[in-house]
Amino acid sequence: MNVVLIGYRGTGKSTVGKIVAARLGRTVVSTDAEIMKRTGQRIPELVGQHGWDHFRDLESQVCQELASRDGLVIDTGGGAILRSQNVDALKKTGILFWLTASVDTITKRIGQDTQRPSLTGTKSFVEEIQEVLRERTPKYEAAADHVIATDGRSIVRIADEILARM
Repeated sequence: MNVVLIGYRGTGKSTVGKIVAARLGRTVVSTDAEIMKRTGQRIPELVGQHGWDHFRDLESQVCQELASRDGLVIDTGGGAILRSQNVDALKKTGILFWLTASVDTITKRIGQDTQRPSLTGTKSFVEEIQEVLRERTPKYEAAADHVIATDGRSIVRIADEILARM
């Protein structure tokens, strides 16, 4: 059984995933890192050159492949839940934990990160987070087996909660 972390950018998936994997003696795999490894490009470059649809196609391939393995901690990109086939595949072999955070927390955590391309291209940073969360929240809710708020909590406590719910 895999541990699958879903949620918007900056909710703690990568950091928490490393701790959960270490405690379980498992390998953690980031879908975004896997895409970068396969393409040899950073995500902003990949999206800029080929577009979001191409990126989502690659993400779906990676989700399908990772879901066919067992005993992983999978750190998904924030938009992995946008395609139902990704969710279906990941649920077959995994427990999905939705990590949440407020817009303010997300802004503080990722405000200086240049590795994340704009998702809307037209909004301010905060407006983009608000808009994308409004669109994605129902999809996160539908996909999640468990919901864990990360605001104001230590990474260790969040990892403890995931392990307790397993």
